[in-house]
Amino acid sequence: MPPGGPRPGQRPPYPGPRRPGEPPVDRLGQGPARRGGVSGGGKGRDPKSAFGVGDHGDGELDKKALAARIGKIAGIFVLVMALIGSAAVIISYNMISIPNANAAFEAESSFVYYAGGKKEVGRFQAGDQNRDALSEDEMPALVKDAAVAAEDRSFYENNGIDLKGIARTLFSNATTGSQGGASTITQQYVKNLYLSQERTYSRKVKEAVISLKISRQKSKDQILTGYLNTVYFGRGAYGVQAAAKTYFRKSAQDLDIREAAALTAILNNPNGFDPEKSGADAGGTELLGRYQYVLNGMAELKAQGKALSDYDEATLEKSKAALPKFPKPKADSRLGGQKGHALTLVKNELKSLKNENGELLFTEEDIDSKGLKVTTTLSAKAMKAAEDAVREVRPEDKKAVNAKRPENELHVGAATVDVKTGALKGFYGGQDYLDSQINWAASGGMAGSTMKPFTLAAALEAGYSLKDTWTGEGGLEIPGTDRVVRNSGQTDADPTGHGYGEHITGIKAMEESVNTSFVEMSTALPNGSEDVYKMAVKAGLPPDEQHTENAPADYRSIPAYSIDFDPKNYLLTLGRQAISPINMANAYATIANGGVRNTVHLVSKVVDAKGEVVYEWDQRDGAERAMTEDAADDTSYALQQVVKDGTGQTAGVINQPAAGKTGTATNQNDDVSSAWFAGYTPQLSTAVMYVRGKGSGKLDGWLDSYFGAGYPAETWAQIMGTLTDDLDLEEFPEPAWKDGEAPMDGHEPSLTATPTPTPTPSEDCSRKDERKGLCIPIEEPEETQSPSDGATDGDPGEGTTPDESESTDPEVTETACDWFGDCESSSPPADGNNGGGNNDGTAEGATQ
Repeated sequence: MPPGGPRPGQRPPYPGPRRPGEPPVDRLGQGPARRGGVSGGGKGRDPKSAFGVGDHGDGELDKKALAARIGKIAGIFVLVMALIGSAAVIISYNMISIPNANAAFEAESSFVYYAGGKKEVGRFQAGDQNRDALSEDEMPALVKDAAVAAEDRSFYENNGIDLKGIARTLFSNATTGSQGGASTITQQYVKNLYLSQERTYSRKVKEAVISLKISRQKSKDQILTGYLNTVYFGRGAYGVQAAAKTYFRKSAQDLDIREAAALTAILNNPNGFDPEKSGADAGGTELLGRYQYVLNGMAELKAQGKALSDYDEATLEKSKAALPKFPKPKADSRLGGQKGHALTLVKNELKSLKNENGELLFTEEDIDSKGLKVTTTLSAKAMKAAEDAVREVRPEDKKAVNAKRPENELHVGAATVDVKTGALKGFYGGQDYLDSQINWAASGGMAGSTMKPFTLAAALEAGYSLKDTWTGEGGLEIPGTDRVVRNSGQTDADPTGHGYGEHITGIKAMEESVNTSFVEMSTALPNGSEDVYKMAVKAGLPPDEQHTENAPADYRSIPAYSIDFDPKNYLLTLGRQAISPINMANAYATIANGGVRNTVHLVSKVVDAKGEVVYEWDQRDGAERAMTEDAADDTSYALQQVVKDGTGQTAGVINQPAAGKTGTATNQNDDVSSAWFAGYTPQLSTAVMYVRGKGSGKLDGWLDSYFGAGYPAETWAQIMGTLTDDLDLEEFPEPAWKDGEAPMDGHEPSLTATPTPTPTPSEDCSRKDERKGLCIPIEEPEETQSPSDGATDGDPGEGTTPDESESTDPEVTETACDWFGDCESSSPPADGNNGGGNNDGTAEGATQ
């Protein structure tokens, strides 16, 4: 080693091994080695040194340095994640395209079609299909300002998405588990126009990406206009134009500042902020607070110079005091005429359908927004035929709507059902749906004497026959009561009405609609009126709610219940119960169909948005035998005589064989309150009803003709003539002359004529029964079952000659007024008004 130590740049020599007790030296041999990696002090190595921080005697400085180092690493991490996120955004931006808006609308709309599935009846509200779109120039600037103030005050600055709002939402979603979202007007527009309403993160990502793209492709004015054309305002109104008409009955261009602010306030909660639901004191509801929030936002826009319309601070402050006046809600104009009634019937039936497990197939949300394609049984021709017939026949001076005198409204309900399937082909619900949502074809009125065929059918099943006789005299006393039954034609001189003879057949009683005959017939049944009730229900008249347990299996009707239909009412045969024309038409179709009831229905098939059939009517599910074919054919024969020789001759003008029954009913004041004609051809069954006011107003003295044989029968003939003129001629089956062991003596036929041979029915099952799997053998009648009341050629009733000493038949005049009510008279209807509410002990009830 050179003197003075190693030369510059020369490494000192190794000092050699350390002696015991000698302190260690560093590698250069120039000082003691550090302990624990720290020179001289004996302290351990500082872990902070890994971050480039040493102990310089200033702990606070060390902490700041550490924080800076951590921040730098965190920044690098964020940068990396940002790069990854940016890559994801770029990939998403390129992969997610803007969908076809029109296709989205079609998928969300539910359409209803006439039979055949091609012609549209209407559509249920979903998506934007009910929007009345405005162009950019047509969209009022005042409404645009209100929308921005209500929904997105940064609209003019943001690029379609609100990053701060999204960050807040993500935090809220992570901490609360909700999936709400802060949406700009652009995002809401994208969601309404292109996407579903599902609340998922994937949908939010799509929404954000599409919003960014839309912001690049469209101007702010285009986006704002599109948003106001698509957004839902409640009450079925999509778009501000529809909303303005729905809430204020004016165009959007005519809205004032209060109305514009109120509409955009409703956007926040269309159902909850509906002023109609808020009650009479709308100013005390949450809507008022939201409304004032919108006006405050409009003031901010004005102050910032962003307002598109001209309004001043004074107007805004004055407007805050109260909400504008909202007119009473009016039904959607697209439901005008009979469409609203039809769509309501369709929706009600859809909501009642169940699967094999008894679970509902469709909710209201499904119907309104799941893109269903519903094919109905309705025929456009049948719907038009009913409406045209009513307009042509009803008296011109009696209106369906009378706002000043609603008690003077004349309502007509009519319905046509396919005899062989129960399919509802057409109906007339009365007034325009926009004027009133009451469908008189489905609500109905007192049935009157249209109930009598079910009494005859019950009697035939009990063992009586068409040739058995019943009293035709007025003034029948009801056993165990102080009541007596009247016939039609009551006068002061003859308060119990016409007398038709002490012994008349069921056919004659049906022809003349003789009250006393049918009350006696009902009383003579094993269980009285309960047997009539059971027969009517099996045929298709629904029970009231108290007796639903008596309905047949798979029973469904329109509506589901009748009113005042009490099986223990001994005058049930005279029809005080309220029945709908739809159900009455179907019950008469049961008679025409050989006694087999088909469930009345109007939904035949439902296809979902994917094109899959999710429901289809199965004819076998709706078939139930209500009466034997013999009883049905004999009852039908009696009803044919009503059209041929009785009170229903007006209906005989059509080109097909026809059968039917007139009916009138009286209210508690003994006024005629309804007039009916129900009848059928071999192909179709139709029921027509005329009522006044709320359904029980006085017709006699108000209408020039208040008989079932008048306006109702004429309307029936117009409808059925239109629908059957082009059909092949089809005949009714021959009567069976059914007979059996009568449960009560005293109604045997009077043998005043030579019996004629009766065709012998086959002992085999009928073809109708074979087709429907309801095979019931037909008993072969005996010789004594042939008519013996003077009938010829198998036509009992013609040429009937009761004993002179028993006959009190009135002399038949040659005028038509006895049948059609054209004579001026104080007498109740010639088709048999029994009346009610008398103080002289006569029976209350509806009749003929």
